[in-house]
Amino acid sequence: MNLDAEEIRLRLPHIELAGCLFGPKNGQPVIALHGWMDNLMTFARLVPHLRGLRILALDMAGHGHSAPRPTGASYSLFDYAVDALHAADFMGWQRFSLLGHSLGAIISAMLAAAMPERIDKLALIDGLIALTIPAQHAPGAMTAALSALASPKIRQSRAHPDRQSAITARMRGIVGVNQEAAERLAVRGLAESAEGFRWNNDPRLKLPSHIYLTPEQAHAFTRALSMPTCLILAEQGLLKVRPGVEQLLKELPLCVHQLPGRHHLHLESEQSAQAIAERFNRFFAT
Repeated sequence: MNLDAEEIRLRLPHIELAGCLFGPKNGQPVIALHGWMDNLMTFARLVPHLRGLRILALDMAGHGHSAPRPTGASYSLFDYAVDALHAADFMGWQRFSLLGHSLGAIISAMLAAAMPERIDKLALIDGLIALTIPAQHAPGAMTAALSALASPKIRQSRAHPDRQSAITARMRGIVGVNQEAAERLAVRGLAESAEGFRWNNDPRLKLPSHIYLTPEQAHAFTRALSMPTCLILAEQGLLKVRPGVEQLLKELPLCVHQLPGRHHLHLESEQSAQAIAERFNRFFAT
């Protein structure tokens, strides 16, 4: 990471994760969780502008430089929450705050709702509520997940002939990013082999989930949040288009700031990163 960062390996009871530490050692403890198929470099623009925080940014399991889940294990929201708690214990942090983007924001909100005695504050970027399905669709979702896991060969990520081709593929991904954002994510996400350049995320991350929350369950987690929470909403992001989110945000005592930009606004634009940091610095200082 092209920042004043300390690389760290977290040998947890069940998995080994990679991370970076930023900020003063006596700063407020914060664990930062990135989005799906990203890595901790998603915070590369934002972190330099944050003040007074001791941030542990993680490559989540199966992403970046962290280990994948063991064979037979899955990438559920619950498992990511367990990882975050073990990471806090590894650091000796009984209480800490969470900074999350997208999937990382969803995990942060669910963990905070379930374990409020451990969490001081929540700082979220374009993420809050888990993807949901109606209860009657749950058996079919599990059928799809079991069938995918039973496949004799899970398709590996595509090998690209050169680095720029791999970066271009990330720019055109399911959630696209601009060139500079893709290049930053490539620092920890791209690996060279005899076949070419591959994104090193565990291919199982793309398999269907075995279980989803219902809308009622997902909203119950959000309504259970009791700690100060600051949410950055991207004008062209993904959270705004989720059904029922606009009404839910009106009902919750959250500090919400809507800013111009896409889903990765904190990484794609220096101006957006500074604007987010300005709001988060005020939030953490109060």
